[in-house]
Amino acid sequence: MNSTSAKRDEQRSRGGFLGALLALDRLLGLLERVVIGGCILAMALLMSAHVVGNLLFSQGIAGTYEITEMLIVVITFVGVSYAARHARHISMSAIYDQLGGRARKALLIVISLGTALLMFYFCFKSFEYVVALHDRGRTSAALHIPFWMVYTALPIGFVLAGIQYVLTALRNMISPGVWRSLTEREGYDDSVLDDAAAERAADTQP
Repeated sequence: MNSTSAKRDEQRSRGGFLGALLALDRLLGLLERVVIGGCILAMALLMSAHVVGNLLFSQGIAGTYEITEMLIVVITFVGVSYAARHARHISMSAIYDQLGGRARKALLIVISLGTALLMFYFCFKSFEYVVALHDRGRTSAALHIPFWMVYTALPIGFVLAGIQYVLTALRNMISPGVWRSLTEREGYDDSVLDDAAAERAADTQP
């Protein structure tokens, strides 16, 4: 009874911890969608209004290209976290694909933690860059928008990406199976096994 009760308590604690991670992930996901979606919508509306103004009034909106470039910077670096969340980032998996079971999972945890450290380091360096821009007082040419405000997207994007990789590592530590992100379970192993089983079945048929 004591061992059974202890196992149940452990499962409940893991479930509660995982629930907290998923809640954090949903909150960060909402932030990413609002920022990325808002920037894309603003960019589309601004460019459309600029084109219409040129066609109808021979006068576009001043600073359109400056604002568009700034929005692209925000979308790019916040998008790093979005790609990590959905496991759509580029990965070098030559060694990883050759492994299976615990070795594969262990390597993924090491990769996730190592990438998280790299993201946090980039966050630190980009924060220093933002501070330097603020101290220099650099602004855009047409609208005189301070550059430091725009490039704040760099440390924010990197820290969000780092959090995603930490969540991926934690997910693999507390859950069975291999997870490429907090919510994306790896399906590659299953497809490989299914293909291999299908080939063996075909070979055994007369």
